[in-house]
Amino acid sequence: MTSDEKVELIRDVADDMKAENIEVLNVRAKTSVADYFVVCTGTSDRHVESIADRVAEKMSTVKSKPLRVEGERTGWVLQDYGDVVLHVMRDEQRQFYDLEALWNSMHPDPNVAG
Repeated sequence: MTSDEKVELIRDVADDMKAENIEVLNVRAKTSVADYFVVCTGTSDRHVESIADRVAEKMSTVKSKPLRVEGERTGWVLQDYGDVVLHVMRDEQRQFYDLEALWNSMHPDPNVAG
């Protein structure tokens, strides 16, 4: 499964689960950690967990399991699928950490193989 296919599936599942403000950040030229970050907002801790659970469930049906999962029951769940990282956050965490502004302000790294 390509990075683009993973992003599309994750975005579709998050949208089906009524995640808010779904953003896809292309970080391929900025870091070797991943190609894309998918960032979305859940309205409560339970909603954040439900979105993350459903994404993991759907991804496993296409034989893609997260390499790691962090932050369960904290209002911010991260699922690392290697080339795509999902961040499901409560609005408070999302505003505080502002991942979109952070990654959009970074310049491409010439040391990252493109």
